Amino acid sequence: MASEEELFRQAVADVRPLAKSNRAALRQARTKPSAAQLARRVAAEGEAAKELGVGPIEPVHPFDPIAWHRDGVQDGVYRNLRLGRYSSDARLELIGLSVPAARDELLRFIGECLRLEVRTALIHHGRGKQAQAPGNLLRSYLTRWLPALEEVLAFHSAQPAQGGLGATYLLLRKSPRARQDNLERHQKRRS
Repeated sequence: MASEEELFRQAVADVRPLAKSNRAALRQARTKPSAAQLARRVAAEGEAAKELGVGPIEPVHPFDPIAWHRDGVQDGVYRNLRLGRYSSDARLELIGLSVPAARDELLRFIGECLRLEVRTALIHHGRGKQAQAPGNLLRSYLTRWLPALEEVLAFHSAQPAQGGLGATYLLLRKSPRARQDNLERHQKRRS
């Protein structure tokens, strides 16, 4: 009876090494979309695309809070958001990004939040003492972009302990699964 080693040698006797290549195997690097690709993407987004532009904008005063909510958002929910009573399940850092890069990062971030069923988030955008400071420009663009996104229910400037006027709380729409869970939970309570 042959040993295991002899059986193994017989099984791999006709195996030959692969031909070596003088090239290194490189992973395909993800390239950033070109300006034309971004323009097509924005154009494909329909009506919201006009609001998601990066053209000239009236800057928000550096010491004014930014705030907005959709019709139908309960007053108590909006008040809790405004007062920072909801824990932020996700954070986005926009400080130091250009306006087009910030817009792209915001859209990616909101898509990721929806995929992960994140309900509240905190966006750090910074703030300066002049109206044209980069942080203030991002704040100004956020006041235009966020209401244009259907997924966004409300936003408000953060409390001082969480970034103050240099950060914004964000309330996102519930996922269909979360809505169904909520409905079932409340139906159980009623019966």
